[in-house]
Amino acid sequence: MTQVHREVELKFAVDDDDQVPSLIELAGPAADGTAFIVGEPEQHVLRATYYDTADLDLARHDLTLRRRVGGQDGGWHLKVPGGESERSEVRLPPGRAGSAIPEVLQRLVRARTQGRPLVPVAKITTRRTVHRLFDATDRPLLELAHDRVSARRVLPLGGSGDATGPEITWQEIEVEVLDGDEETLTAVAGELAARGLAAAPHTSKLARVLGPDGRTAPARPKKARRRPTKAPTSGVALAYVGDQLEQLRSQDLLVRMDRPGSVHKMRVATRRLRSALDTFRSSFAPDAVTALRAELRWLAGVLGEVRDAEVMHERVVGVLRTEPAVDAGPTEMVDAGPPDGDDAGPPAAGEADARLRSAHRAAREALVHELDGERYDRLLDALDDFVSNPPTTQRGSRPAGKALRRGVARQYARVRRLVERAGAATDADQRAELLHEARKAAKQTRYAAELAGDVFGGRARAFAAAMERTQELLGQHQDSVVLRQRLRELAQATTDPVAAFTYGRLHALEEVRAREAEERLPAVWSRTSKKRLRRWLR
Repeated sequence: MTQVHREVELKFAVDDDDQVPSLIELAGPAADGTAFIVGEPEQHVLRATYYDTADLDLARHDLTLRRRVGGQDGGWHLKVPGGESERSEVRLPPGRAGSAIPEVLQRLVRARTQGRPLVPVAKITTRRTVHRLFDATDRPLLELAHDRVSARRVLPLGGSGDATGPEITWQEIEVEVLDGDEETLTAVAGELAARGLAAAPHTSKLARVLGPDGRTAPARPKKARRRPTKAPTSGVALAYVGDQLEQLRSQDLLVRMDRPGSVHKMRVATRRLRSALDTFRSSFAPDAVTALRAELRWLAGVLGEVRDAEVMHERVVGVLRTEPAVDAGPTEMVDAGPPDGDDAGPPAAGEADARLRSAHRAAREALVHELDGERYDRLLDALDDFVSNPPTTQRGSRPAGKALRRGVARQYARVRRLVERAGAATDADQRAELLHEARKAAKQTRYAAELAGDVFGGRARAFAAAMERTQELLGQHQDSVVLRQRLRELAQATTDPVAAFTYGRLHALEEVRAREAEERLPAVWSRTSKKRLRRWLR
């Protein structure tokens, strides 16, 4: 079974055994004045083989895949970066020696390997002495590991097999949070620094073995406050598309791991790619742009099913758990009180929670299935090819400023038409559909204006911020439309009259919410469409 372990640790370089201080001296007394306890030291020998592509695609993006035996957590490990001193570690049993890399781990790194084989790239043996710090209740707080490391690079040969490079050795200290807090880790780290120990020069043992070959992929150069408006349109477009493609790839792994917020970020990257391709469509071959935008629309739709299910669960269940509970009939109400676990609130809350969780699971399974499929692989390949072998047209060599102005102005005009048509519509369903289309157009216009901010500076960014306010209001309206539809489905599916009554009550409240959004729209749109915000488009 796959396990995900959150790892928070700091590494320090040591030259000899004499530099390793006592953990009890480092920690000092607990905050309440009681003494910490240090357990008996443990000795382990850890033998690990590290895997990557021949081009080290994982290492260049700070990902580590290994099979390790020995110690208390032997097995297959995939380390994924988090914060400055934090990682997530996906763990699987080790299997038999020589066994293939587990399929689940290969799928997790698929967006980085793109089907290229994973081969051994390093062998590392660690002789580890472990000291653990406990509180007065015998709760493990920190672990200090003194590692004596010997390692060799594995170099694939031209034919079959591989060769190992020269052995390198070093020592280091790892201090890791177990069941304690990061404040204690910070205190211990401060004491180590005060005793002259420097932070380890590498983020991982593998990084030290690989050296310059395994350095993290170079960051894109920081953008200037303003790009010249005369820069080639295709160059500006391709830089942006490359940025968003990298964001899409980075979120792929996190989506597969079900990291909070990752689906939303991947969906945004997909939409930004579609928007950029539309803004700069005249700079590239029409067939290539049309095909990519169609596939990106498909991917955004699959991601949207999961994201919408997340939002609906949060919104519906959150509102239901704050609702008063119906006792005997619709006129007798009792206070449900604050939420107390998953089953808190009126009966409808538990029922809706179960149904919406089921819908979310189904949407996630469908998403992961698509991410594992050939269609998604072909899309990534096509985007890579678009960036590396761009199908530019003659217009792609023209100044970017003019193309950006024209693209943003075209998209703004579409938003304006949709808002005006929605305001004139007398049919409620037609008006709701027009407002939904206006929201999508406003989002695309905002993305294009944000892109233009790299060329036109604050003028474009101010316009983008104003458009975002319109987009958010229209988004509130659309959320209400979708939520009302979901409430109708829940009401039709339930056999509990009390739950049905609660769904109906919430449906009425959402109708009011939608109407209020419609009433606010003219004023918000009036501020968004001010001429002074659009002067830069002339």
